[in-house]
Amino acid sequence: MSNFIQNFHFLRPWLLTLLIPAAGLVWYALRRQNSRPGMQALIADHLLKHLLVSEREPKKVRPVYLLAVLWLTGIIALAGPTWDRESSPFIQDTAGLIIALKVTPTMLAQDIQPSRLERATQKIHDLLKLRIGAKTALIAYSGSAHLTMPLTVDPKIIDMFSQALTPRIMPEQGDAAAEALELAAALLDKAEIPGSILLIVDQIDQIQLKKIRAFHEKSDISIHIYAIAADQGIILPASSPPAPALNMEALKKAASAAGASLTIVTPDDHDVQKLAARIKTTLSAAKQNQGERWQDNGYWLLLILLILGLFFFRRGWIVVYE
Repeated sequence: MSNFIQNFHFLRPWLLTLLIPAAGLVWYALRRQNSRPGMQALIADHLLKHLLVSEREPKKVRPVYLLAVLWLTGIIALAGPTWDRESSPFIQDTAGLIIALKVTPTMLAQDIQPSRLERATQKIHDLLKLRIGAKTALIAYSGSAHLTMPLTVDPKIIDMFSQALTPRIMPEQGDAAAEALELAAALLDKAEIPGSILLIVDQIDQIQLKKIRAFHEKSDISIHIYAIAADQGIILPASSPPAPALNMEALKKAASAAGASLTIVTPDDHDVQKLAARIKTTLSAAKQNQGERWQDNGYWLLLILLILGLFFFRRGWIVVYE
C-alpha cells in the first residue's frame, strides 16, 4: 500500500484538464433539466406545485449523473493512472546483435573444414535461424574495422555479405579487435537500442588486450567471443595457409579483459545453441535494465466504461433509489 501511495501518478496528466469542460457540460445539462425556474415565470406557484413531480415520490438518478461518471472514468483512464513498472514488450524485438567477424589470412586455414572463414559464415547462418525477426549487423575487421551491413532483420542479407568477405578486400592486415568493438558500440548507440556484440575470431592479438579492457571498463555492452580454430595436432592440408592452432589460454585472457563469454566451435550445432542461449540471457538482462516502463493501468477502467455504457442503449431509462 505504501508503494502505491508513493508511486501513484498519471502518465498523461495534462489530459486531466478535460475534466473542466466535462464539469461545465454536466452543470449546463442539470440546469436545462431543472424546469422549475422557467415554469415559475409562466405558472403561479400555488398551481405549479401540483403540476411538478412530488418530492415524496421515489427520486430518480438522472442519466446525466451516470454520464458524468462515464466522463470522469474515461478521462482518468486516458490520463493513464500508474503505480508500478513493467518490462517493455518491444525491447526483445528491437534488441540488436552486432557480429564482428575477423577477416585475415589465418581465417583461411583449413584445420576447420572447409576453412575457418567459411565455417564462420555457416555458423552465422545457423545462429540467425535461431534469431528470426531480431536485428543483426555485420562488421568485418583485420587491421581496421568496417561496417559491412547495418542493423537489419533480414538474415539473407547478412548471409550474402558474410559469404563475400575475403582477406583480399580488407584495406589493412592485422588485428583491430578493439576497434571493431568500438564500432559495434557506436552502432548500437546510434540506433538507441540495447544489444550485444559477437566477436568471431581464431585468435586475438595480445597487444589488443589493454584496449579491450579499457573498452569493457567504459561500456556495459555484453560481449561474446566465438573461437574458430582447431586444437594443436591437427595436420593442415597442403593447400592451407599456415595458421596458429587454438590457444585457449590466450582466448581466456581476452575473454577476461572483455568481460565476455567464450564459446569454442564444435562439429555439430551445440556451439551455436550455447551461443544463442548466452545472447538471449544477456538481452533479457538488457530488457530488465533498460526496457522498464510505467505500466498503464487505465485500461482496467474500460470495464467500468463498458458497464456504464450499457445503460445508454435503452431509450428513456431511469434508475430509481429510495
